[in-house]
Order: sequence, then structure tokens, then C-alpha cells
Amino acid sequence: MTNNKKTMLLTALLGLGFGTNAQTMEEGVKMLQYERYTSATKALEPLAAGNARANYYLGLAQLGNEQVAAAKATFEKYPDDAANIAGLARVFYTQGNTTEGTAKALLAASKGKKKEWEQQKFAADAMGIEGGNPKIAMEYYTKAMEKAPENLDMKIGYGDAAQRLDDGGGKAMTSYENVIAKDPKNSLAYSRIGKLWYAARKYDSALVNYARAKDADPANPLPYRDLANAYFYVGKYELAKQNSDEYLKLSDKSVEDKILHANLLYLAKYYPEAIKEMQDLIASGAEKAYMYRIIGYSLSELGDSVGVKDALVNMDKFFAKQDPKKVLPSDYMYYGKILSQNGKITEANEYYNKAIAADSSKDKSEIYNKIAEGFVAQKNADGYAKAGEWYGKVIADNTDASPTAYFNWGLYNYYGKNYEQAKIAFAAMRARYPEQPSATYWQGRVSSAIDNEGKNGDALPFYNDWLNIPDTKDYTKKASDKNYAFQYLALYYFNKGDKVQTQKYMNEILEIDPENGFVKQLKAALKNK
Repeated sequence: MTNNKKTMLLTALLGLGFGTNAQTMEEGVKMLQYERYTSATKALEPLAAGNARANYYLGLAQLGNEQVAAAKATFEKYPDDAANIAGLARVFYTQGNTTEGTAKALLAASKGKKKEWEQQKFAADAMGIEGGNPKIAMEYYTKAMEKAPENLDMKIGYGDAAQRLDDGGGKAMTSYENVIAKDPKNSLAYSRIGKLWYAARKYDSALVNYARAKDADPANPLPYRDLANAYFYVGKYELAKQNSDEYLKLSDKSVEDKILHANLLYLAKYYPEAIKEMQDLIASGAEKAYMYRIIGYSLSELGDSVGVKDALVNMDKFFAKQDPKKVLPSDYMYYGKILSQNGKITEANEYYNKAIAADSSKDKSEIYNKIAEGFVAQKNADGYAKAGEWYGKVIADNTDASPTAYFNWGLYNYYGKNYEQAKIAFAAMRARYPEQPSATYWQGRVSSAIDNEGKNGDALPFYNDWLNIPDTKDYTKKASDKNYAFQYLALYYFNKGDKVQTQKYMNEILEIDPENGFVKQLKAALKNK
């Protein structure tokens, strides 16, 4: 659900001038606040013909259901009403026409007398949505709140507008907390506070506030949706599914609601259920491009050989049907992963690069790591080589990366037989983290792979350095690692004709593995030499 569907509606006015229809109006507005747009439309349609305010709310419900043309026609029925003019501003913002949207919002604000504040509130509501001007929205909210300081809905609207600013999180939190101070049972305010914590990746705090929103009004479906998302991020997938199911139960069960439910099932790792729900929607005639996205993503996560082929088919359908402007970096990421799962390494790399180009984050380490993990999953030399390449990008962007990041850079280049790059990686790791013995050992492993006949002694200094490092409680040399080192050293001294050193390292090997086949071969060779 996009942010421009989030409405900041005034419930304090519902008792003014609505007569016997007040309860129906209030119910319609509540449905709007809870994003139950179909229910809101049903409640408001009978009232709209004779009531400008009901007409305005009806237009908002239509916008929520992505019925932009219908919403525009609805707002135009009251061309001189401030609320409906502000509604038209929302239509233009939704269509990407910022200039006309702002012009309409300013016109709405100019309606009415100086002592009145509703017109400023409606203009602020319009300019606070996606595509609007949150700074001006906040200015209008401030002016309106000076005249109506007890109006809590405007405080929520002010916070929503502030959230759209890079540095507005603090102002938004203060505004929402002011609502809670006045109304401890305000479900919407708790939801918004949860959203702020969620955006800050403080998922435990988000969970607390979403739970408070749920308790404040058990009929509000939004906290269940948000709880499902937050439980996903803390790894509580069963709770994520439970809350997503409860969200669907309380929603209008519209196509959009079912799509969101399927998305939540996917996030909660209930992949077969997510696939079935999307397939059922497609079969019902409610096909949308991004349904194929969730099917493709889910099939990829299931990972069986038939599934990854079907995943490719579904992602091909997605790209063919989806508006290119609405393609996400994750779509390129998953398509790359699915291509890789189908053995199309070169094509996969192409789409991973598209994902990087589309990703706006400054630190791309996370996406580099995900790409590398996708290639590692192929469990073949080509995949490992590509993984090593992408792990190298983590280091290129951040030379202060962790020892693990350096290690992965070297290890997967080694497994991909890209030994020269592995050599560079482990040398860089040793220089950056000299206290890490594994860097020295793997310098030996890489060098012995290059000098696999043990003739040049390339690995000799690294293995000697590593063997001389004392064991500690944090790092104890593995017997298998020692075996690699001793075998190389024995072979090197055998080639040099040094029987004493050769025998020394053969003895070291036999202490670890008395039946070692390499030693048996070397003994036979020594007899014939």
C-alpha cells in the first residue's frame, strides 16, 4: 500500500451538521483511516450526493482503491468546496503533476475566513502525501493547530508530513507522542510511532507500539499488518503469519488486501501458501504484474530444480507485464539469483549489476553480500569465482570491512580457482588484521595451489610462519590444516633432495593420519630416487 493512500482525516468534526447520518459518516471515515477503502466507499456513497464533506471522503476512498479517474470526477462535483479542491490536489500529486497539485492545495487553503482553520487543514493533508510538499504542509498544520489546538488528527497529519523529510523523524515522534498524551487509546498514533521505530530498524520497539495500537482498537487491521512485518524482521515467522492472517480477517478482503496478505506470507517464509494465494488471484481474473513477482521469489526460495525453472518463467512474465518505472532493485536481484540457480551465470551477473545501479543506498555492502551468497549457492567453480568477485566489491567500498569480509573475498576466489586474486585478498587481510592466523594459513594454501608440484617453495614462508604461531584459546590449528601444510613441505623438500626434512614432515603427517596415502607414495618415491 503506497503512502499516498494514507489519509489524515478529521474525526472531531463528525458531529457537526451531519444530522441522522452522523454515525454512517463516522463509520466511513474510520474505514478510511483503517485503509478499508471498499467499506468506506459503501458507507459514504449514499451520503455524497447531498453532502460536500461525505463527497470528499468518498473521493479519498476511491483514491485509496486506485480509482484515480473516479476520484477526480467525485471531487469535481463540489468545485468551490475547500475539501474537494484539496482532493483534486491529491489527484494531481498522485498523477505526478506537482505544479497543478500545489496550485490546487494553495487554492483550497485560501477558501474561508481568516479565523477558520479547516481549509488549511485540508490543504496540509493534500500537500503531506507522496509527491506533495511536506514543509508547506507542516506550516499549514501549524497555523491550523494554533486555531484548533485540541485537534489530534492534525497532530498525526503533521507527524506524517514530517516523516517525509530526511531530518523530520524527531518532530514526527514528538507530534505522535503529544497525541498519546492527550488520548492514550489512539490506535493510529501508536501505529505511527511503531512505523518510526520500524524505519529505524528498532524492531523490538516497533513491536511494542504496534501491539499497543492493536490493543487500543482491536478492529484496526493495520497493526496486524505492521506486526507481521516486524515479526518477520526479528525472525519470528510463525507470529508473522498469525498476524498476517488476522490482518486479512479484519480487512475488506479486497484484491489489494489479498495481495498484501500473500506478500506477508512470503516474508514469513510460507512460500507454498504465498504462491497459492497469488495463483488463485490470477485464476480469478485479478491478474497484476507483481503477483508473478511473489510467485517467482517464493519458487526461488523453495529452490528445487523444477521450482527454479518455474521461477524463471514467472519472473519473465513479471518483467514483460510490469511498468519499468515500478521495477525494484530486489526484482533485479531475484532475477539474477534465479538465473544463477538455472546455471546462467553470465546473465545472472548482468542482472546483479542492474540491481546495483538501481539501488540508491550509499553503503552497498549488504547487496554485494547477497549477490555473492547467490553465487555461492551454485556450489561450482564458476559460481565461487563470481562470489569472490562480489565479496571483493565489499572490500573495495570499505577497507575497514570485517575480517570475515576479507576472508570471504579470498576463500571464494580460491574455490573458484582464481588464485592470483585470492593471493591479493589474503595478503590484504593479513596486512589489515595481522592478529588473524587464518590469513597466513590461507596465503600458504593459495600459494601451494599455484605451486601444486611443490617445486618453487612459494608456500614455504607462509606455512612456516603459520606453524610457528602458538595456539590460543581463541585459535587452535586444525589437524586437517596442519596436514595440508606438512604435505606441501614434505613435497617441497623431496623435490629439493633433502631426505632429512622430507622424513621430518612425513612423520608429522603420520602422527595425524597413520594410514596417509600421500606419505606411502612419497616413501615409495624416496626408495626409487
